Amino acid sequence: MRLAVAQIISGADPTANLDLVREYAAQAKTAGAALVVFPEAVMRAFGHSLADVAEPLDGPWAEEVRRIAKELNIAIVLGMFTPGQGSRVRNTLLVTGPGIDASYDKVHLFDAFGFTESETVDAGERPVTFELHGTVFGLATCYDVRFPALFSANARAGAQVNIVCASWGAGEGKAEQWDLLVRARALDSTTFVVACGQGDPETMGAEPAGAAPTGIGRSAVISPLGSTLAKLEGEPELVVVDIDPSLVNDVRTKIPVLANARQFQVSAEPSLSTDTK
Repeated sequence: MRLAVAQIISGADPTANLDLVREYAAQAKTAGAALVVFPEAVMRAFGHSLADVAEPLDGPWAEEVRRIAKELNIAIVLGMFTPGQGSRVRNTLLVTGPGIDASYDKVHLFDAFGFTESETVDAGERPVTFELHGTVFGLATCYDVRFPALFSANARAGAQVNIVCASWGAGEGKAEQWDLLVRARALDSTTFVVACGQGDPETMGAEPAGAAPTGIGRSAVISPLGSTLAKLEGEPELVVVDIDPSLVNDVRTKIPVLANARQFQVSAEPSLSTDTK
C-alpha cells in the first residue's frame, strides 16, 4: 500500500487550511497514494480559539473534506474540532474516503509541560480502527503516543498500522522524545506507525505562539521492527512511502509481544519480599 504523509502548517483560517488539504491531497493522489495523513489541528492551529470553529462531523468544514476525498478518490485522515460539553470541544480525527467514514476523539488530553488541554477539550472514550483495501488502521492523537496501551488495543482489534496525528510542542528534549516514542509504539504493538506532525512555524519565519504546541515537524513512518522508513525535518513537505502490511504477521510470529503480554493487577498495599537469603 502506498501512503502519503502531509506535514503542513495550518493557521487560524479554516478555509485557508482546507486549501492546504486540497493541495497536498492532490499531490498525494498524483504520487499514487491510497491514503494521505495530515496532522492534528488542521482545522485551526493551536494558539487560537477553538470553540468558535468547532462543528459537527456533518458540518460544512468536514463535508468539504469529504468532497475533496471523493473528488480525488483518496482516503484522508486529519485533525479537526467538534463540539463538546458546554464551551468545550473534542479534539477529533476525521477519516473519510472511498467506503470510509470514521472519527476518533483524542483520549489522553495534554495536561503537561505547562499546557492544560482539559480546560477546553473533552476527552474521548474509546479506541477506533478503520479498514482500507483490506488493511486495518488504528488512530491516535499527539499525547496519546505516550500511552502504549492504546496502540496495543488497536493492534488487538486488528490494526496493522497505527496512525498518529500530532501538533507536538517544542521544548528541551521534546524532539528526541517524539522520535523515541513513535519508534517505541511500533515495537510495543508490532504495527507500522505513521506519525504526522504539524510542521515547525519557525521554518517559515513565524514567531513562537507562546505555550501553544504548534508543531516541530519530524513526521515519520516506522516499521513494526522500529526501523525508520521515512522521516521529515521541520519544513512543510509531503512524503510518500510504500508499506507491506503482510509483514506484520511475520513480525508477530518472530516477536509475539501481544500474545506473550501478561496483565497485572496492582495491589493497594506494596508487596515486600521476606526472603532474607
